[in-house]
Amino acid sequence: MKIRLVLTGKTDEDFLKTGIREYEKRVKRYVPFEIFEIPSLKNLSGLSHAEQMLRESELIQKQIVAGDIVVLLDEHGSEMRSTEFATFLNRQFISGGKTLVFIVGGPFGFDPSVKKQANFILSLSRMTFSHQMIRLFFTEQLYRALSILRGESYHHE
Repeated sequence: MKIRLVLTGKTDEDFLKTGIREYEKRVKRYVPFEIFEIPSLKNLSGLSHAEQMLRESELIQKQIVAGDIVVLLDEHGSEMRSTEFATFLNRQFISGGKTLVFIVGGPFGFDPSVKKQANFILSLSRMTFSHQMIRLFFTEQLYRALSILRGESYHHE
């Protein structure tokens, strides 16, 4: 199984790019992994939040293929400890799906049409973080979960 992280917009801060690249490199030691950035939407000044989410959803849905296991990263999703996330990943690997797709939406969340396609909605915290910070936090947690599955010493509990 491969893992794809789909992001809306780009990462602007160099310190975040550096961290994301480091964890991306580490994750790739365990599984095929790619990050896909959906370009930021243009000309949004006259659009409501709902209209912006709908336009983002059209771009997001182009990144979902039949048979993908889709996980949305959303503050209203279920929370897991790192060890629980490792167990969740392991279940997905065993399920035989081809691609596990994690999606970070835009600042206003996900359109209901995208939520309907989700197999799972995951929250990294009840706190609110910038979408750029979530990218780093998630790639680190993905690496941590994979190292837990391998019984490596990165995670201490």
